[in-house]
Amino acid sequence: MNRFPIDWRRVALIAGVLFLVVVIVDFNSRLEELDRLNRQAEITRAEATQVALTHMAYETLVANATSDQVVEGDVRSNGGLIQEGDHPVVVLGDESAPPLENPEPTTIPTQKPNWQLWWDLYFGQE
Repeated sequence: MNRFPIDWRRVALIAGVLFLVVVIVDFNSRLEELDRLNRQAEITRAEATQVALTHMAYETLVANATSDQVVEGDVRSNGGLIQEGDHPVVVLGDESAPPLENPEPTTIPTQKPNWQLWWDLYFGQE
């Protein structure tokens, strides 16, 4: 005799509920992973934008530094080079001014070693 009759409808209902719980848990974990990946993609996009802006800024600096006008201005102002048609000016010193004197370097006194300082202190040689 069968004491506990098996009701197949109940078994199917319980199995269906368990299957739905497993599917919902899996769906929830996939949504969390999608959210994490979306946040990471947003951070990566921001970093890529920053790198692109930095690259453009450096390209602008290189273009400015290698342009003919900037190079010519730098060479003329810092290098002292001239072109045809320029009138260079040479500044001469005043002949009535006395020549600059070269000061003699001062000697820095050398310090005695500590043992010699103590020796002089105890035995009075100094």
